[in-house]
Parts: sequence; structure tokens; C-alpha cells
Amino acid sequence: MPNVTMTVNGKKMSGNVEPRTLLVEFLRETLGLTGTHVGCDTSQCGCCVVHVNGDGIKSCTILAVQCEGADVKTIEGVANGDELHPMQAAFREHHGLQCGYCTPGMVMSALDLVKHNKNPSEQQIREWLEGNLCRCTGYHNIVKAIKAGAEAMAKARP
Repeated sequence: MPNVTMTVNGKKMSGNVEPRTLLVEFLRETLGLTGTHVGCDTSQCGCCVVHVNGDGIKSCTILAVQCEGADVKTIEGVANGDELHPMQAAFREHHGLQCGYCTPGMVMSALDLVKHNKNPSEQQIREWLEGNLCRCTGYHNIVKAIKAGAEAMAKARP
């Protein structure tokens, strides 16, 4: 089995994988980072969004071996110790979740959006989230949370 090495949440990590192992499986099963969820196995729900080399991707669409040497950030790497990231805090404050299953992917997608658009409109947020499904709630509070998170992130920038 090939060995794959990548930097995950700032730490160099490696493991042996079968060539067909998806990144989401490597993160969850090999590294024990279970915050990244598997929701559909068809790349439609967005529960598995992580950042690879700074870009949001669905980790069920890429093989772990394709991430050799990559910088990967999962939901576990977003907070600063016990202090929630402003986007995470906004999801909590604006009740942008119910069961929470989709929330890690939503937060990671939201952070990718804000990287590309520092002040997204409600329509832009809704369009960006088209690849993320929530089965519990309407998207109203999720959109409010992302807007508030983007605003908090803008205030925190020097």
C-alpha cells in the first residue's frame, strides 16, 4: 500500500492507504478526524468540504494519494484552541444549524466563499451554497450566519 503524507491542520501526517482511498476516508479512518462528514457518497451534499491548498473541495471527490504533500484544513483546524473562529461563532449565534451534520461542510464552504468575496450578498451566499445540502432546516439562518461571520471576519482583519 502506498504511503501518503500531507500537512493537516498545520501538522505533518502520513499513513498507508489503498490507492482508491478517498481523502474523506483517510481523514476520518486513518487520522481520526471525524468532523468531516460523509453524507451522500455522490458529491452532492457538501458535508465533506475541506480546504486543500487553500481551496474548498469535496473530500469525497479526491483520492488521498492525490493530496500527497498538500496542505489540508478540516473543521478541526478552524478554531483557535478553545476560541471559535468568527464563522463558527456566527453559526452558533444565528442558529445556523439544527442536527449539525452538515455544519462542518457549511462552515468550510462559507470560509472558502469569504476568501473569494469578503462581503457577499445574501444572493451570492445562496448561490455559493448550492452544493451544500441541509436536510433539517431552511437556509435562512445559515445565510444569516454566513453574512454575520463574514462581517466579523472583516472586523478582525488588521
